[in-house]
Amino acid sequence: MDKISKNIIIETFQKQFTYYKQLGEQTINQLTDEQLLWQANEGSNSITMILNHVVGNQLSRFTNFLTSDGEKPWRNRDAEFEEILWTKEKILKRWKIGWECLFAALDSLTERDLNRIVYIRNVGHSVFEALTRQLAHYASHIGQIIFIGKMLRGTEWVSLSIPKGNSEQYNAEKFIKPKARGHFTDGYLK
Repeated sequence: MDKISKNIIIETFQKQFTYYKQLGEQTINQLTDEQLLWQANEGSNSITMILNHVVGNQLSRFTNFLTSDGEKPWRNRDAEFEEILWTKEKILKRWKIGWECLFAALDSLTERDLNRIVYIRNVGHSVFEALTRQLAHYASHIGQIIFIGKMLRGTEWVSLSIPKGNSEQYNAEKFIKPKARGHFTDGYLK
């Protein structure tokens, strides 16, 4: 088996992060400003709060990614979960800033960097481990965002994946093509 190169590893992370970024954006775009602020109860988070937390985490983790602890002294994590009355436009601008920080860090990595140790709250992670940790973290929050969005939109929800009842047709279209190496997001990402 061929050695997996840095390019494949970083490209895979870029595609996966881009996929979840787009799922978040596609959900936000289906919702009104009021729906983005909706909370199930006092103890739950609105989509706006979750997005603000993801961006706060991205800025903290990926600013000076290789050279400083991922939990920056300037971050106020608790404030990320306070009510913020932002419009969809403001949310999407902030969202863009967090993702730009993450992708700039990814773009700067070299093959040697993948085994370097970075710290998050003084716990050492290889760069690969840190990226895997962040991917899982963002995917879980974007899953929450999608779930809330789907509940709020009800029958007006536009599916972000294979719509219910269409799996057989989707699979049939995939299996008529020859086997080929690829990433599941190929052809999906904009």
